[in-house]
Amino acid sequence: MKRAITAVFAAALAMSASAAIAQSKPPLKLGGILDMSGLYADITGPGSETAAKMAVEDFGGEVLGRKVEIVAADHLNKADLSASIARDMLDNQGVEMLYDVAASATALAAGEIAKARNKIVMYSGPASIRLSNEACGPYTVHYSYDTFAQANVTGLATVKSGFETWFFLTADYAFGQDLEKDTSNVVVKAGGKVLGSVKHPLNTSDFSSFLLQAQSSKAKVVGLANAGGDTINAIKQAAEFGLTRSGGQKLSPLLAFVTDIDSVGLETAQGLLLAEAFYWDLNDDTRAFSKRFMERVKRPPTAAQASVYSSVLHYLKAVKAAGTTDAAAVMKVMKETPVNDMFARNGKIRDDGRMVHDMYLFEVKKPSESKARWDYYKLLATIPGNEAFQPLEASRCPLVKK
Repeated sequence: MKRAITAVFAAALAMSASAAIAQSKPPLKLGGILDMSGLYADITGPGSETAAKMAVEDFGGEVLGRKVEIVAADHLNKADLSASIARDMLDNQGVEMLYDVAASATALAAGEIAKARNKIVMYSGPASIRLSNEACGPYTVHYSYDTFAQANVTGLATVKSGFETWFFLTADYAFGQDLEKDTSNVVVKAGGKVLGSVKHPLNTSDFSSFLLQAQSSKAKVVGLANAGGDTINAIKQAAEFGLTRSGGQKLSPLLAFVTDIDSVGLETAQGLLLAEAFYWDLNDDTRAFSKRFMERVKRPPTAAQASVYSSVLHYLKAVKAAGTTDAAAVMKVMKETPVNDMFARNGKIRDDGRMVHDMYLFEVKKPSESKARWDYYKLLATIPGNEAFQPLEASRCPLVKK
């Protein structure tokens, strides 16, 4: 009995000593540069910050004797502000890794700052293919989806279904331009035709003039190369115009999330084809994580938010295995270690920083098919990562050996 008490006391003392060491060392800070209040706030925003904190908690809260701390800032969808935040986080706040960096233009800006300082940045919210092509770096990881995969999965399926003529409504910045370009390439390669496109400003409230141009094109598919609030507004206003019903045109949002479908409503969104990297109701693992997430956020995680959880956890495991926060050592472990969790099965980070994993093609359910709120998707196909994402040999990343 005396020996058992001594053992318990020794264990408690060891735990206390470990906690004391963690307190004496500076915290390991991970910084999120997010859209906390704008049109992408539901996709990333506070939910991404929560997902990062959940990953830290599940990991144990500390690594290498250092407490792990999550910090976040709102970039207000301004590239110059995003760069300034990245600079302040890395130079003044002691942040070791940047996560999410929602939106493509803001990600490209922050990424250049991280690259110049040899710091790891793990993208979850932004989609521009440039992040793993021209803007790649030795310490950048594009984790969830990108414009190539979204275009490849949605565009190919739509053309194969007989909808071969396209017109694009495109957000006028890096992400929208890349999404239109990548989808156009897929459509043409599959035997379809692009009849035209129109660019709209970010955060557009009135799509009427753009929808009239789409309607007059007589294209069978109107591709929405935008995201967040822009996608929601475009779908709602297209329904008001009767574009999909009386006009017979099909609307194809090229980057949409379960939160967007909830905002639009099944009556309007039913039948849409969507490419997604994650869905809360895919399997037991996704449901278990999503249940915990919903207890905090009151809505299921988007693909971007689930990706944040997975990427932060993958990073912390690599720091522990490497025994250091040195970017080169941690990246080496992350690239050597497959990603196996609720987000990905046998995911792999390539030389260009692209994390390759399965993608999914969903159809939005009819109201009569949905059993409850958030029960919105029917799985049509699972596309293996090596088929969904840009082949490594086609990469324009300077790090990839030809």
